[in-house]
Amino acid sequence: MGKETPVTLLRKIRSRQANIGVIGLGYVGLPLVIEFCKAGFPVTGFDVDPKKIESLKKGKSYIKHIDISALSRAHSAKRNTSGPSAISRQLSANFTATTDFSLLQNMDCIIICVPTSLNRNREPDMAFVFNTTRTIARHLVKGQLVVLESTTYPGTTDGDVRAILEETGLRAGKDFCLAFSPERVDPNNKDFSLRTTPKIVGGYTKACLARAKALYDAIVDRTVPVSSTRVAESAKLLENIYRAVNIALVNELKVAFDKMGIDIWEVIGAAKTKPFGFQPFYPGPGLGGHCIPVDPFYLTWKAREYDVATRFIELAGEINSAMPDYAVAKAAKALNDAGKPIRGAKVLVLGLAYKANIDDDRESPTYRLIGKLEELGAHVSYNDPHIPVIRKTRTFPLLAGRRSVPVKGGFDLILIVTAHDEYKAIDFKSFGIPVVDTRHIVQKKFKLLYQA
Repeated sequence: MGKETPVTLLRKIRSRQANIGVIGLGYVGLPLVIEFCKAGFPVTGFDVDPKKIESLKKGKSYIKHIDISALSRAHSAKRNTSGPSAISRQLSANFTATTDFSLLQNMDCIIICVPTSLNRNREPDMAFVFNTTRTIARHLVKGQLVVLESTTYPGTTDGDVRAILEETGLRAGKDFCLAFSPERVDPNNKDFSLRTTPKIVGGYTKACLARAKALYDAIVDRTVPVSSTRVAESAKLLENIYRAVNIALVNELKVAFDKMGIDIWEVIGAAKTKPFGFQPFYPGPGLGGHCIPVDPFYLTWKAREYDVATRFIELAGEINSAMPDYAVAKAAKALNDAGKPIRGAKVLVLGLAYKANIDDDRESPTYRLIGKLEELGAHVSYNDPHIPVIRKTRTFPLLAGRRSVPVKGGFDLILIVTAHDEYKAIDFKSFGIPVVDTRHIVQKKFKLLYQA
């Protein structure tokens, strides 16, 4: 399999016989696995976390909004001769989940979906990508296609990744194919799925592009081929920088309009009635998710190599990073207006997920808000119907293990951070305490309501 020529690889992809290996079974990798299984490919999911593998083998999803029923089949087994039959889940015949990376040598196509993050100096932390590439290199064979999906700086695929893989003596574009296709995952988006979202694909050579395009043609409605891996890498960065800069703009306007006694939400509502030339963005207590707070700084870092200052990106980062302080200041004012100091106040924060109605807390501004409130002496609890327990994070490890508490009385202030649907039905006025709303979900105005 691995020793076939690229021509054979293209034929195997088109006939759904190519073995697909997906490395990293998280928010990006798991949906890919599902779509390739639906398309009829034999798929192997690789992950270093044995808990994920065991969960998949039991037919259970560890990501709330991702349905993995396509990866398993119902299996009936009688408990006894007289009792009802029990239904269990088993992995479907064309899907394997494993921590054994030696099986990479049996793959025709290998897709890398591991995290890319920033270090404390806002510089790219490429450890996951490069370590994964080194693992692939140990098992790389002729004829394989390797695709990177992790968001990164221009030049990663045809530079760093290629160099690591070519340490084997095999050559990209000749002995194996190399491509970049950025993920465009928007968790729990009801309007666009992996299949219906156009997929950008860039290859190291035209032959690499042809094979990568054929691969994704099997699972998405439209592929968008571009001339190089660097164009594909840059397109992904532009998408997220565009959002980061525009979110920073409305965050800055929110602060300015608040000083003028103008409701930013009403302003946006009026402006978005224009049928051309305007796209609405909405303010919040800070950026969350794994893309928008991180990806723009991959370009600022790379631009320094060329003595280019990316001032818009850096300014947007400064504005968005300051929003948790703005929300905390609003909370302090609300408490002060109620005759209570922030030190010793009992604060309930609503929402740990960075986005409404999901269980994804990556880079959530809630963590920074809790940290800042507690630095000022407040006693902070949180509620999130989608995240019952705080998982261990690299930035806020001391918060691990805290549990979601019910939304009820007994607090001095409520701070709304995430617009979960469950919160929209609550009568906050009945609590008789200040409510700071950073997401504009409280429709009924009352004296103790503060927009932040």
